[in-house]
Amino acid sequence: MVSLVRSEFAPDAGATRAEMESLQREVAAAATWTDNFDFDPTTVGVGGDSAQRRLTEPSATPEAPLVAGVDQAFLDDRAVSVVVVRRGDEVVERAHAVTDLEIPYIPGLLAFREGGPILAAFEALSREPDLVVFDGSGRIHYRQAGLATHIGVALDLPSVGVAKGLLCGTPEDDVDGRPEGWRTPIRADDSVENAEPGEKIGHALQSRQYDSRPIVNPLYVSPGHRVSVDTATDLVGRLCDGYKLPEPTRLADAYADEVKRGLSA
Repeated sequence: MVSLVRSEFAPDAGATRAEMESLQREVAAAATWTDNFDFDPTTVGVGGDSAQRRLTEPSATPEAPLVAGVDQAFLDDRAVSVVVVRRGDEVVERAHAVTDLEIPYIPGLLAFREGGPILAAFEALSREPDLVVFDGSGRIHYRQAGLATHIGVALDLPSVGVAKGLLCGTPEDDVDGRPEGWRTPIRADDSVENAEPGEKIGHALQSRQYDSRPIVNPLYVSPGHRVSVDTATDLVGRLCDGYKLPEPTRLADAYADEVKRGLSA
C-alpha cells in the first residue's frame, strides 16, 4: 500500500474554490523542484542503449528504478484510476480503483476532481515507485501545483507531469512542426503565481514526429515534486519508446481502458 505522507494536502472535492486555490499555494510552497531521489537517472528508459548496458554490464549499472504511470478513464460519474509500475521494460505491478466523481472538470483544479480517485489506486499498490509520471501538469499551472505536484507532494514521491496541452506559461520558441527530440523552455508569465517573470517552469518536448503527418503536437513536461525542470524532461524523453506518450502513461492509458471495458461488459 502506498499511502499519504502529507495528509494535510489530501484534495477535498467538497472545498470551496477559494479553499482549493489556497491549498494549492500551500502545496507549491511545500514542493521541491530540485533533484532529490535515490536512483541513477541514466538507468531510466525503455529499450535502446540503457537496456543494452544493463544486459551486457549488469555489475556496472545499478538496478533500474520502479517507474509508475498514472492515468484515468471515465464511466458515467465514476473514475477508473490506474497505476502501472515498470522496472525497465517489465511491468511488475498494476493496480486500479473505481470511485465516484464528486465535481466536474474545472481548469486548474484537476487534482480536486481526480486526486482522490488516484490516491485510492495508489492504496491498492504493493510497491512504492521511485518515480511517478502523471497524465497532467506539474509546475506548468496557475499556482505551480498541478496534478503531478499535488499528488507528488501528498505522497512525497518524485513525480513528473506530462500534459498534452499548455495550461499556462509561454513557450520560448514557436512549437509548430518541430523535429523529434526538440525542446524549448516554458517560461512563467503573468498567469503563473509566485514565479519570477520568465522563470523556466517546464518544457515543450517534441517526443515524436511522423513523416506521414505534417504536425504532431509536443508534450508539455514539468516537474511535480523532487525533480528539477531539466531532469523531468530528460526522464520523459528517455521513457518515450517510438510513441508520442512516455511508456508509463501510455500503458496506464491502455490499462484504464481495459478496466473500463470490463466494467461496461
